[in-house]
Amino acid sequence: MGESAGDGIGLVFHLQRFSLQDGPGLRTTVFLKGCPLACAWCHNPESQRPAPELLTVESRCIHCGACTELCPSRDCQCCGACVEACPTGARRMAGRWMKTGELLDELLRDRIFFDESGGGVSFSGGEPLLQADFVCDMAAALKAQGVHTVLDTCGFAPTDDLLRVAAQVDLVLFDLKLIDAVRHREATGESNALILANLSALSKCQEAIWLRVPIIPGLNDDAENLEATARIAAQSSGVLRVDLLPYHATGAEKFGRLDRAYALDALQPPSSERMEAIAARFRAHGLAVTLGGRP
Repeated sequence: MGESAGDGIGLVFHLQRFSLQDGPGLRTTVFLKGCPLACAWCHNPESQRPAPELLTVESRCIHCGACTELCPSRDCQCCGACVEACPTGARRMAGRWMKTGELLDELLRDRIFFDESGGGVSFSGGEPLLQADFVCDMAAALKAQGVHTVLDTCGFAPTDDLLRVAAQVDLVLFDLKLIDAVRHREATGESNALILANLSALSKCQEAIWLRVPIIPGLNDDAENLEATARIAAQSSGVLRVDLLPYHATGAEKFGRLDRAYALDALQPPSSERMEAIAARFRAHGLAVTLGGRP
């Protein structure tokens, strides 16, 4: 089967089977490595750097020294020698190169679950549009096999890349984090001008968009930002629903595995009552709303 997918190559850091939150039905989500944003609340920090990356699970390390004994270099080159040497799985590599044919064969193993549930394959990250050629080829190959596909994007990518990949998929999940450009840059490292322009361009040609709004207490859950977000969502053609995604701290431990500081240690998730109140604000604009991204 893989021969029909071409000979491209992409950097994948995780395949998540039986996913329920990345589109309709049971899905296999392909998490691609590399992201142009650096969101403070990122729950996949291992996805941010566009290269293979070494993770260390300190709770599994028994300090046996096997990793250092077999390491061929004092400066880590992410060669994976220490991963192979570690007897407890404390060393892991985030990111492996996969050919389109190889990945297609892997994904089609799950086809029975897609067919029975109305699911399919979702491309997430990181930011999948950093590997637009690879995603475009994969989506076209899956379409040829009759598999439903989803693009999950932060929207910060060249417009041409967004539109050509969107033309190959059945549904686009589009993140909308903050409407004020200055606040967006402070929280993510980049302005949102391109993101808003891309949403406008996408809404003119894509009939199936789910907007995804992370709710981060103290960062983007104020009335002004929520109201502005709801207005943009209501004015964008093709937006079928808005997914409100409550903040969670599952990324905190991953930051530690990468030896990076987590900036939101003291932050608590919003209560269910608070999420319902936010949902009511969006519904007042005539929008279909889900909490947590599930149907």
